[in-house]
Amino acid sequence: MSITISDTTPRVQYTATSSQTTFSVPFEFFNNADLVVVKTASGTDTTLSYNASPSSATQYSVTGAGVSGGGSITLGGGATADDVYTIYRNLAIARTTDFSASGSFPVETLNTELDKVVAMSQQLERDLKFSPRASATTSNTFDLTFPNLVANKILSVNSAGNALEFDQSITDVSTVAGISSNITTVSGIASNVTTVAGIASNITAVANDSTDIGAVAGKATEIGRLGTADAVADLALLGTSDVVADLALLGTSDVVADMALLANADVISDMNTLATSDIISDLNTLATSDIVTDLNILATSDNVTNMATLGASGVVTNIGTVAGISSNVTTVAGISSNVTTVAGISSNVTAVANDSTDIGNVAGSISNVNTVAGSISNVNTVASANSNISTVAGAITNVNTVASNVSGVNSFADRYRVDSSDPSSSLDAGDLAFNTSSNVLKYYDGSAWQTITADTDVKTKVSSNDTTAGFLNGKLVAGDNVTFTEGNNGGNETLTIASVDNSVSMAIALG
Repeated sequence: MSITISDTTPRVQYTATSSQTTFSVPFEFFNNADLVVVKTASGTDTTLSYNASPSSATQYSVTGAGVSGGGSITLGGGATADDVYTIYRNLAIARTTDFSASGSFPVETLNTELDKVVAMSQQLERDLKFSPRASATTSNTFDLTFPNLVANKILSVNSAGNALEFDQSITDVSTVAGISSNITTVSGIASNVTTVAGIASNITAVANDSTDIGAVAGKATEIGRLGTADAVADLALLGTSDVVADLALLGTSDVVADMALLANADVISDMNTLATSDIISDLNTLATSDIVTDLNILATSDNVTNMATLGASGVVTNIGTVAGISSNVTTVAGISSNVTTVAGISSNVTAVANDSTDIGNVAGSISNVNTVAGSISNVNTVASANSNISTVAGAITNVNTVASNVSGVNSFADRYRVDSSDPSSSLDAGDLAFNTSSNVLKYYDGSAWQTITADTDVKTKVSSNDTTAGFLNGKLVAGDNVTFTEGNNGGNETLTIASVDNSVSMAIALG
C-alpha cells in the first residue's frame, strides 16, 4: 500500500447535529483499526467500538483506509445534538516489515513503511501540541524537569529561578482566596485601622474600666435628678451635724487637691462630653463582653505592631491599589511564566521596539516575504551559482543572440542528440543521433535508425531520385551517364558508360 501523507494534524473534532451519522476523516490512515473515535457527552468521554457493520450508536464503520486524502466514519445510530466526537489516528509506533539482504527490492513495501514513519511523526507532533513546553526562544528552561509530587502543594519556580518546586500550600492559597472580600473591606478602612492602632493603649484602659463605665452609665438618670427640687431638699440635709462632720473631712489637703483637679476646665469639659447620650450609649456598647474580648485581643502587642504597620501610608496605599486591580492581579498570576520569560528577554524586546519602523515595512511586504521563504531553496541555489551568473552577465550579448534565435536552438536540440544508445522517444524522421558506444552517426528514417557511412568515391549519388550516375550506399547505380541494359531472353547485362556530353561511350558486357 503506497499513499501520500498530507501535512495534516491526524486529529479532528466535531460538534454533532441532531441525528448526524457521518463524519469526515481528513487525514490518511492505513487500517480501519488505526482510528480512535471518542464521544464526549455531558463532560464524560466514551471511546466507541469499531464494527464493520455497526448495529448501535456505540459502534461505527470506516471507509477510506489506505487512501490518500483520508475517508470517513459512519455511526450505527444518529448522534445527539451538541455531543462532541473526536477522531484521531493511533498507529502503533513499531516497524512490522524487514527487507531481505538479497533478491528483488519490494518498492511498494518500502513506500508503505516510509508512509507509516511519516504518520508516526505526525502523531508525535500532535501529542507535543497538547503538552506544556517551553518557548523556542526561552533562555533559561532547557533540561527543566518536574520534582517529586507533594500533596496539597502548588508547583512554582524556586527562589533561584532555575528549577521547579512544590512549596506553596494550596490550603493557604484557598484560605486567602476565601477572604478576598474581607481583604478588600480592610483595604477600604485602612485609615480607621491606623487610627485604632494609634489609640491601642486607650482602648485597653477603657476595656479595663468597662465595669465602672457601665455603672456610671447606669446612674445617668440619678445624676440628672441632682437639679430637681427633691435634690435641693436633699442638699439641705447637708447642713446637719453628721453631714458637716463629713464635709469637714473634705477639707483635708488631699481631698482639696483632688477636688481642685476635678475643677479643671478640661476635666469638666471631658466629663460633660461623657455625659452626652451618644457617648453613654457607645460606652454601654463597649461594656458588652464580646466587645471587651475583641478590644483585649486588639490590645495585644503583636496586633498593635501589625496594625501600626498596616497604618503606614505606603502600605495602606499599596493595599488599596492591589485591591482595586485584583482582577488584573489574577490575570497576571495566570501568565506568570510568560511574564518571567518576557523579563528574561527585555533587551530583545527593547531592540524590537527600536526597530518598529523596519518591522512595519516588512509587515507591509509580508506577501513578498512569504513568496521568498517558499522558494528559499531556489534562492540558495542562485546564491551558490553567483560566479556562473557573473559569467552569463559578461556574455549577455551572446545570451541575447541565442534568445532571439531560441526557436532554432530548440529545433537543433530536438533534431540532434548524443547518447550511449539509440534514442527511443520523441522520434521524428530526419533526427540525428551520435551513439557513443559504437561511435556511429545515425539518422532516423521514420521507422528505424540508419547508419551513416563515409564514401571515398569521387562521385556520390545523393539519393535514388538523383539523375546523376554515381555511388549510393557504396554501390554503383545508374544515372544519365551510366545505364544497365538487360540481355534478350535473360542474357547477360550490358554496362554503358558515356562521357558527360555523350560524345564518347563505352559498353561492357557483364558476364
